Amino acid sequence: MNIHLDNVNLASSSGPNSFAGKLIRYSVKNKVRFDKDMNPDAYLCFIETLKKSFDAPMFQRLDGIYFNKSTDYNVQNSNIKRTYDMATGVVFQSEFNRDLITKYFGEHPMSTVIHNGADIEEIERIDSVDHEILNGHENVWACASHWRPHKRLSENIRYFLENSGDKDCLVVAGKTDYGDAHPRVFFAGDLPQKALIALYKRSKYFLHLAWLDHCPNVVVDARASGCKIVCSSAGGTKEIAGPDAIVIEEEPWDFEPVYLYQPPKLDFNKVVDNPYNSDYNMIEVAKKYENFMRDNI
Repeated sequence: MNIHLDNVNLASSSGPNSFAGKLIRYSVKNKVRFDKDMNPDAYLCFIETLKKSFDAPMFQRLDGIYFNKSTDYNVQNSNIKRTYDMATGVVFQSEFNRDLITKYFGEHPMSTVIHNGADIEEIERIDSVDHEILNGHENVWACASHWRPHKRLSENIRYFLENSGDKDCLVVAGKTDYGDAHPRVFFAGDLPQKALIALYKRSKYFLHLAWLDHCPNVVVDARASGCKIVCSSAGGTKEIAGPDAIVIEEEPWDFEPVYLYQPPKLDFNKVVDNPYNSDYNMIEVAKKYENFMRDNI
């Protein structure tokens, strides 16, 4: 099977584009091709397309839609919805995503949920970070994101300070103007993928207390690197966090538009068990994509 990718930039390190790179690597091992010079058997479109039509079945990979009341979310969603209606099949990244998107777009006649996956082989080749600052601490905690208000960096830091030992430290990856937080909280700025994995492999805990996040690749990678995940119950993160994750319970969301950049404060005493145990190996994830498209061409 030969697949053409649409709306993908393999030179970008963003979550969707880095996932595309992983999907290509592992699909090729299954003898799937991504040859632009050959006629496609199918297209895989990430989020939305500008094309009016396709000469082969088109499958849409969705990582969420807009629902922030501070923006014109209907306009923002309009081309995503057009792509959704054109698609032969739709891949949702989480059960949360499917519930959210079908609430706004309606049921799609052919859809599936495939969680994001980690490049286990690459992770195994990377050594954990060795740094004199970290060596002076008993346990390393980590968090990483493109920091925006709903990612709740302040709550990540507060959780660390309230639940860590005196000899623990937290490394925050990603650009932020948060400022000084605490002598045991270190800001690393933007890090390349290999440096992030090296940090995760050194860390005991990975904090991701974002509100209404969908299926963050950083959580999949941190879990695959051996971290225990701390996350919120609101959104799709818990689906990929693992059965041993620490899940902080929030009020259920009715999928109505919200002011996304005004997330509620968490009550860290409200901890619930996590029933999800998704398969995060990219080998299996790539097979699921291939089988879904092959079965619906």
